[in-house]
Amino acid sequence: MSGETLLHIDGQLVRVKAGSSVAAALRVAGGVGVARTSVTGQPRAPFCGMGVCQECRVFIDGRRRLACQTVCAEGMRVETSE
Repeated sequence: MSGETLLHIDGQLVRVKAGSSVAAALRVAGGVGVARTSVTGQPRAPFCGMGVCQECRVFIDGRRRLACQTVCAEGMRVETSE
């Protein structure tokens, strides 16, 4: 079993440690990586890391989910745009 997982974030291949959350993978990919923006258009960032704030909603394999509550899986596709 490999200690890494390879997934796609907005079309970019990203390699993370096995067991990492999607929120962590989004940071590895180099961005805040969430779908929501403020009323001024600024990107919002995960706040709580435990699913309460709902700021890390993204599309994972076509379904809207919380990045902080989802463990990365091999070949997973994450989209941050709404």
